[in-house]
Amino acid sequence: MVYPGAFNMTTGPLHWELLLRARAVDNQVFAAACSPARDAQATYQAWGHSTVVDPHARVLATTDERPGIVYADLDMGLVDEVRAAVPVHTQRRFDVYPDVAAK
Repeated sequence: MVYPGAFNMTTGPLHWELLLRARAVDNQVFAAACSPARDAQATYQAWGHSTVVDPHARVLATTDERPGIVYADLDMGLVDEVRAAVPVHTQRRFDVYPDVAAK
């Protein structure tokens, strides 16, 4: 999953990495978030810090507030390993909760 975002100088330090890591764990996938670099002359100050996280919520690569590119090697086999270890997709209880994805 790739999430574009432009958190500000208040929410960025508090929530940027936390929410990205949570989405990676929630969905058992690699997650990436891209942000504009900070421009001190702009009226909106973006936090920056584009980041890539693995399904275990480990930060694989990140930048700071300056312009840059994030590179990360993704081992797609890790997704299968995580899903086998924590099989949340196969443990859904449709006898208790309706399948909201069913048509």
